[in-house]
Amino acid sequence: MENIVMCDLKGQYLKIKSEIDSGIQEVIDTTAFIKGEAVTHFQQELGTYLNSKHVIACGNGTDALQIALMALGLKPGDEVITPDFTFIATVEVVALMGLTPVLVDVEANSYNMDTVALERAITSKTKAIIPVHLFGQCANMEEIMRIATKHNLFVIEDVAQALGTDYTFSDGRTVKAGTIGHIGSTSFFPSKNLGCYGDGGALFTNDDALAEEIRSISNHGMKVRYHHDRIGMNSRLDTIQAAILRVKLKHLDAYNQARIDAADRYEQLFGGCAQIKTPSRATFSTHIFHQYTLLLLQGDRTELIKYLSSKGIPAMVYYPVPLHSQVAFAEYQKSARNRDFPVTDLLCGSVFSLPMHTELTAEVQEYIAATIISYFE
Repeated sequence: MENIVMCDLKGQYLKIKSEIDSGIQEVIDTTAFIKGEAVTHFQQELGTYLNSKHVIACGNGTDALQIALMALGLKPGDEVITPDFTFIATVEVVALMGLTPVLVDVEANSYNMDTVALERAITSKTKAIIPVHLFGQCANMEEIMRIATKHNLFVIEDVAQALGTDYTFSDGRTVKAGTIGHIGSTSFFPSKNLGCYGDGGALFTNDDALAEEIRSISNHGMKVRYHHDRIGMNSRLDTIQAAILRVKLKHLDAYNQARIDAADRYEQLFGGCAQIKTPSRATFSTHIFHQYTLLLLQGDRTELIKYLSSKGIPAMVYYPVPLHSQVAFAEYQKSARNRDFPVTDLLCGSVFSLPMHTELTAEVQEYIAATIISYFE
C-alpha cells in the first residue's frame, strides 16, 4: 500500500510540472516579482471563471476578510454574525477590527450557518453577516440574503473551502459561491481546492465602489502613488504565486470533480456502516469536498484515530474546540446573548476527516473504508 496522506500536493504538482515550472521561470526571467503581469491576468481569469466583475488578489485569506470589513466602513462596537463552527480566522478578524463577533450555531446536516439562529441573533448593532461555506458546500445563501436585505445588513461570503461550488436559487438561477453577497473572500493556502505554493488570497465583488475601496485598502490606502486617502494595509499576491494559480485555475473544475468522485466512492464504501454518518449534500449547492468529514455516531473518536494511525491512515479533526469555548473569545462570551451551541458542541466532539485530494485512488479508499469498518466489528 502506498503512503497515505491527507492531501497529495506533490502528486498533483507532478502532473502539471511542466506548466508550473514554465510559469515560475517566466516570472524569474522578467524579475517582476511584485505586481507582475501574471497577477493582472490571474485576476481577470478568476473573474471570468466566477462571473464576477472585480477580483482583487491579496496576501492571504485572513487579510481578505479583514480588507472586506474595512471596505464596508464598519465601526468599533458594530456586531458581525459568524458561525461558531469554523476556523478561527473568520472570527479573529472581526475582533482585530474592534468589532463584536456574535456566534451562532450551525445546521445538523450541512454544518453551515443556521439561518433561524442567525435571524434570532440580529440586533440594532448588527451590521454584517459572514457565512462560511464549510468543507466544500454553500450555506443557504438565498435565505441569508433575504434576512440581510430585510435588516439592511452587509454579507461577506467566506468561500475559502468552496471555491468553484455552484449555488442554485429557487428560481433555477445558478451562480458561483462567493458572488452572491456584497463581497466574497477566499484563501489560496496550498491545500485548498485552488491553492498556490505559499500564501495568497482574493476578494470579489460586482460593486464598483466597493472594488475601488478594496484595491486602495490592500495597497496602503492609495489610489495614486504616494497619495494615501485612507488607512490601508500591505497585502498583495506575489507574481510567482499568481503564475502558479493561473495554471491551476485551468484545472480547477477537474480537481473539484475528482474530489466529488472520491466522495461518491467513500459514500458507497461506507453504505453499510451504522457507526458513522457520511456528509450530507444540500439540494441548492454542489459539494466539492474540500474535506471529507464523517460524524462518529458510536465509539471513541480518539481511539479510532489512534487505530487508523497504527494502520498508516491519517485523520484530522476540524475543529476540536468550538469558538465559543476558545480562551481568546472568553470576554465576548461573558456578555453573549446566546451561550447554547448544541450542534457545534456535538460536531467538535464527534467529527473526523479522512484523506481527500485530487490524487486519491480507489485502492486507497477501499483500504481506508475497510479498516474503519473492521474497527467496529
